[in-house]
Amino acid sequence: MTGDAPTVPNPLQPVDESWQRGLAIVAHPDDLEFGTAAAIARWTRQGKHITYVLLTSGEAGIDGMDPADAKVTREAEQHTSARIVGVDDVEFLGLPDGVLEYGLDLRRTLSRVIRKHRPEIVITGNFRDSWDEGGNALNMSDHIVTGRAVLDAARDAGNRWVFREQIEQDGLEKWGGVREVWAAGSPKSTHAADTTDTFDLGVQSLEAHAAYLRGLGAGDFDSEEFLDGFSRQTGARLGTKYAASFEVFKLMLF
Repeated sequence: MTGDAPTVPNPLQPVDESWQRGLAIVAHPDDLEFGTAAAIARWTRQGKHITYVLLTSGEAGIDGMDPADAKVTREAEQHTSARIVGVDDVEFLGLPDGVLEYGLDLRRTLSRVIRKHRPEIVITGNFRDSWDEGGNALNMSDHIVTGRAVLDAARDAGNRWVFREQIEQDGLEKWGGVREVWAAGSPKSTHAADTTDTFDLGVQSLEAHAAYLRGLGAGDFDSEEFLDGFSRQTGARLGTKYAASFEVFKLMLF
């Protein structure tokens, strides 16, 4: 025995926290709450300003509830959930849940959002084909489409000749100030944020999606137990009790 500290498999590096304005863009209410919200709470405690933008209202996400009713319910739950972690600005784009399509229209919409909010960091969800490195836990189309479009739109927003009508007609300015795009929960994550001190807020933010969680059908879903499992595993890779993981994309506009 040498007394050396045990080697941590697949160690993660801390994300760069030298920023003030963040923009979180995801497909559905609840997408941020399955782990990322605890990191959001950490950053709002640091005085950072973060805005949530939801492409859909999650209206197709509760099998036993009519989409019109689900829309109202899920938007209300998202507002409540966001406030728990210090986010007051929540926008819904009203795109159709479950059938999002990648393409110019979505890139144009998200470029407008980024030019409007002018963030330094853009946070989105995992857009790899699966949630695990083995490819067994398949991701869903809305998540994949959203993340890909977010990454492209973050670059589009900084090019004055792309979607130029937003600049020439609508009064927006190009925004090349996005330093990085962070995809939360990616199986290719290289970085993480320590969520030890804000883990409980992350749990509360997930519990705020009560109607959605009931709609999952299991009846015994335990938010704390669920989040504890992978947050603790991620924390071990970062050297903390709990953490949220991110795949980091550094932007180059050329």
